Amino acid sequence: MKVLVTGARGFVGSNLCAALKSIRDGKDRRERYQALLPLEVFECDKDSSAADLEAWCAQADFVFNLAGVNRPKDPSEFAEGNSSFVEELLGLCEKSGNRCPVMLASSAQASLEGRFAGSEYGKSKLAGESALRAYAERTGAPALIYRFPNVYGKWCRPHYNSAVATFCHQVAHGEEPTVADPSICLELLYIDDLVTEMLDALLGEEHRCDYEGLEAVPNEAGPFCRVPVTDRATLGEIVSMLKGFRAARRTLDVPDAGEGSLSKKLHATYLSYLDAADFAYPLKMNVDARGSFTELLRTADRGQVSINVSKPGVTKGQHWHHTKWEKFCVVSGEALIRLRRVGADAEGRPFPVAEYRVSGDDLTVVEMVPGYTHSITNASDERDLVTVMWCNECFDPKRPDTFGEEV
Repeated sequence: MKVLVTGARGFVGSNLCAALKSIRDGKDRRERYQALLPLEVFECDKDSSAADLEAWCAQADFVFNLAGVNRPKDPSEFAEGNSSFVEELLGLCEKSGNRCPVMLASSAQASLEGRFAGSEYGKSKLAGESALRAYAERTGAPALIYRFPNVYGKWCRPHYNSAVATFCHQVAHGEEPTVADPSICLELLYIDDLVTEMLDALLGEEHRCDYEGLEAVPNEAGPFCRVPVTDRATLGEIVSMLKGFRAARRTLDVPDAGEGSLSKKLHATYLSYLDAADFAYPLKMNVDARGSFTELLRTADRGQVSINVSKPGVTKGQHWHHTKWEKFCVVSGEALIRLRRVGADAEGRPFPVAEYRVSGDDLTVVEMVPGYTHSITNASDERDLVTVMWCNECFDPKRPDTFGEEV
């Protein structure tokens, strides 16, 4: 399949082209996309020649028109960069006799309703929609018109066409976002969800709809297309979440990363706005003569992960828990891990001790079971012992559930 992408170096275009080239080059081997192979991607942008564009329009099996103008110095540029280019593109396709599907990236502003009434940008997008519709009726070529809401994600330009991009950039750089009305609610479209829909469209599986005002109404025979996955949040909620992400380096909290959650998508976006020099950050090491203990991360409902370093011959632990449980994994050095059930058997004798000799050369997880006192000893006379420790709950000094007792 030969695919033409206009606006290829823009925000949406660069993400789509990256996905297409991963399929083309065999890096994305998901079975559903193998039907697109062999795949050729024509990347059209402002510096592409008229001759190249004409040739690509003649050869393409599918056209993604993602080119557009969002914030020109002169409002008259809206028509030139949006509707006029659409007409030029369609004219080249028609001239060559190519009747392949054409996708148009329009905007919710094309509704010209509510806060979008009178929008010059919306008018230019609506004109582009009309041009594509007329072309489809004239030629029989399939038309896929998408009215995107607020699109956000990696590589989106701040202070341009996305409030989310602007907020991410500001918070990532320690600036205070300016929000005139925190109660304003946005419909948000994550770039990966958008790209997934674009690949579905290539496979002939686009999601059709109609519109009632700004609301997309699923309709298999509808004149519009939609991305079926969007989220809604107020400006205040978005900024609050972003500030929480920034604070996470201090609190070690991991944001909600549930599949499909807004938090997961927004956090991935926020991270992409950090400067390369700011990717690393220090942790607070609790150091004593025995070694060190350092918390790596904390979660709201899945506990915490820590790194434990023990000097040669040192034994740590010697305690048990009622409900808390842990997983120990030695990643460097050699250890003796011992566990014994608390209390005595029917004859009044201590329960037997279970011993595990583990090393970083053969990664093994040992469970610290509730009701068992446990210890970990560095079995080496020379090397430090490094252990990754996960506990199912974050330590709470008011409810420590930790009771000293030698194994």
